[in-house]
Amino acid sequence: MSAPAAVLFDMDGTLVDTEVLWWRTTEEVAGRLGHRLGKADAPEVVGRAVADTAAHLVRAAGAAAHLVRAAGAAADPGAVARELTEGFFRRVAAGAPVRPGARRLLIALETLGVPFALVSASPRVVVDQVVGGALAQVPFAFTLSADDTVRTKPHPDPYRTAAARLGLEPGECVAVEDSPDGAASAEAAGCPVLVVPSLLEVPRSAARTFASSLEEVTPELLHGLRRTAR
Repeated sequence: MSAPAAVLFDMDGTLVDTEVLWWRTTEEVAGRLGHRLGKADAPEVVGRAVADTAAHLVRAAGAAAHLVRAAGAAADPGAVARELTEGFFRRVAAGAPVRPGARRLLIALETLGVPFALVSASPRVVVDQVVGGALAQVPFAFTLSADDTVRTKPHPDPYRTAAARLGLEPGECVAVEDSPDGAASAEAAGCPVLVVPSLLEVPRSAARTFASSLEEVTPELLHGLRRTAR
């Protein structure tokens, strides 16, 4: 059976169904700041780092300046980021369902001896909660969080760092993503990308292959993406 040299998985919305939890958390914090979260906010929320979403909420709440002033110190981006992280952590701790087909694919890769790692834009505290809960006993080679690189997605740093840790070139590692920012990060790093969309539509490009679900993804398919990229 053919298999890629390594696979780098996104976490939220790809392996675990947490994008909805993140949206609900952001919606709650936005409401307290006087901003009603809507479709126009989605590109600044889905797949983004906590700090980016926090900065967006503070900017968006500027349209209701009197409410921001009433919120006081909590309107500071740092404070909003902490509130987002804490709220998301509570929801994840209460249960984060694994996406359909994820366990089967991970087991298949493990059986073939293919190393795979987690590359997430979530904070370390959230990554550790998911890996210790919904993804317990999954033998990741390592996990990368937003706290582990100077810049996180959509920048290429996370995927370049992950490939280097495996002793591989990015082009030898297939990235599996669900969001526009995640796909952009992996593509910029030089990885062939398999996109399994969740909440947001992901633009198409020559480096991206699309699947509707992980249930239809096999090691052979991932190997084919790497071979095409080479």
